[in-house]
Order: sequence, then C-alpha cells, then structure tokens
Amino acid sequence: MAETQIEWTDATWNPVAGCSIVSPGCKNCYAMEMAKRLEAMNVEKYNGLTRRSGKRTIWKGLVREDPSSLRIPLSWKKPKKIFVNSMSDLFHEGVSDKFIAEVWKVMRATPHHHYQILTKRPKRMARVVTSRIGEVLPNVWLGTSVENAGVIDRIEHLQSVPAAIRFISFEPLIGPVGEVDLSNIHWAIVGGESGRSARPIREEWIDEIHDQCSHYKTAFFFKQWGTWGKDNKRRSKKANGRIYRGRVWDEMPHAATVAGT
Repeated sequence: MAETQIEWTDATWNPVAGCSIVSPGCKNCYAMEMAKRLEAMNVEKYNGLTRRSGKRTIWKGLVREDPSSLRIPLSWKKPKKIFVNSMSDLFHEGVSDKFIAEVWKVMRATPHHHYQILTKRPKRMARVVTSRIGEVLPNVWLGTSVENAGVIDRIEHLQSVPAAIRFISFEPLIGPVGEVDLSNIHWAIVGGESGRSARPIREEWIDEIHDQCSHYKTAFFFKQWGTWGKDNKRRSKKANGRIYRGRVWDEMPHAATVAGT
C-alpha cells in the first residue's frame, strides 16, 4: 500500500502486478512506465513485465499475483479510500478466480476501509463477482473505464454486477461517449490525459457527461484537464488545473460521505 496523489482516493494497494493493452485508453498508461522504474529499483514483482517498443514502454501481457501483499490493508487502522490495483487490473484474464476471492476476504475483514476496484474487463468482473464471490460488501466500489464511445458496452456489463457502489472512470477521455445509460451508476470520474504523448480533451465531451450525470443523479468528479487545457493549448497538468464550469467538482457517492472518508 502507498500514499498517492490521485485526487479521488487516499491510498493504493497492488496485490497484482502487470497487465496488457486492451483498448485505446491503455496507450499511454502511466503504470507501464512506472513498472519499468520499479523493476530498475529492484522491486521483484515487476521484473520482466514490460518491454520497449520504439520510444515507449509497454506491457508484455504478463501478470503476477502477490500473496505477500494481501495482509497490508489489515495494518491500516485509520479508514481510507483504497484504489485496488492502480498498477494492474484485478479482473485481467491472468488473475485466478481463487486469488480474486482472497482479495475479497481482505476487504471483508476490513470494513472500515472503502475499496475502489477499477477494471477494463467488466464482463469478467460480472461473472466472477456473481458466481465466485456471491455477496455485496458495502465497502467495495466496483467500476469500469470508458475512454470513448467505442467501449461504452462496458457500462452495461458494470450495471449487471451486484455492488454497493458502481462507478465509471471516463479517463483518459479521448473522444465523445455519446448518450449513455447511467442508471444505477453512483459516481463518474472525468479527466484528460497527461504526459508528452497526451491526446486532447474537449470541453463539449465533458459537458455531455456532466449533463447526463445531473439527469441520472450520478455524483460527478472532475479530476483534471491534463496536458491539454480548456482552450486546447498544451501546458503542464498543474497549470491547466481542475476548474470546470468555474469550480472544482469533487462529488463523491453517498457511501463515502456517510463514512466521512
């Protein structure tokens, strides 16, 4: 577990390492470059998970379960929002159903934390949670990433998952998503891409999501403009900031506000 600068969570927990590219939103994933750095720092579980492709670092498609990390959240006594597998995807096909069940045991044993699980594989998440897990934990939030209209089918899979909180990360938002059904989606995160190869975000794409969140009563969280600002000019992520429609949007789903975390 590690403290983090991600605006919508308090800490990260990575019982799985490694991943693979499945859609355009993965192209500039920060975790690929970070995994390379961790390997250089002799963090064993990241050894051999990436390769160079031209000037880029990309996943090899290898996934490594890390049982030694499972007990880490048990030592955290202060309630936190915990982003599960910021460096991987718990529902990657390389992660066993058995190991996913072990992660669930830890989350069940630590009800004072809220766990945020984000996947690009919500179809498998729906299958595993329904058939293998078979319970809804009030402190577990389940979400999927939607970067453009090409992957909006993920929303329907997410809606079929039994969960206390369902959320969507529209980040990096690299295209319009169009009209989407946000029924039973409790939270939406929106953000632009950052880094030297970042693709632009457009304000009208954000407007589209914001207005639909308002219609469906979905909490709206604007994370960042990223490298490309409202005026379509390239700057640092910090310089572009987080102001949208004249304010900062930090809305959270009801469960988080009740728990005070």
